[in-house]
Order: sequence, then C-alpha cells, then structure tokens
Amino acid sequence: MSVSNRLAGLKARPKSTSVEEVRLVDEVGEARGFLDRTPRKKPGRKPSPRTYQLHPKVFPEIGEAISVEAERLGITQGQLIEQMWECYIEGKRG
Repeated sequence: MSVSNRLAGLKARPKSTSVEEVRLVDEVGEARGFLDRTPRKKPGRKPSPRTYQLHPKVFPEIGEAISVEAERLGITQGQLIEQMWECYIEGKRG
C-alpha cells in the first residue's frame, strides 16, 4: 500500500494573532466576498414588536368564550384581551 507524499511537506505553524494581522486578514476576506460569520444574536425567531406576551390560565369555558367572541369580532384573542383591559381601566376611573 502506498501513501501519497503530497501532504508530507505540510507543517503546523503558529499564526500571528496581532490586532494588525487580524485586521489585514479581515480586509482581504471582505474584499474577496467573505462575510463576517460571528453570531449577532441568539439564533431563532425574531422578537415580536409586542413585547408583553400573556399566557393566562383560565377555566375551559371562559377560554372557549374568549375564543368564540374574538372569532365573531374578527380579531385575535390578544386584541380582545386588550379591549377588555381598556374597559376595566375605564370602569375603575369612572
């Protein structure tokens, strides 16, 4: 069995990690179309513009009633809860 000699001349050599060397390598890579691959944020779903998500635990018949009413009005359950909250606040003031 013969082993190829093409890799025989390769040696591991320490690479320079100075700030200047890293900057130069980055510039050359960007000029040749390579992009920065460092992670920007957590992977996954992008954050929603609505920052407060509610996950209320309600009795099944109440949850069903909210679902039916939201569907009847053509809005989401969250929007219905927002409207109910506004009514609650107005009642407290009133």
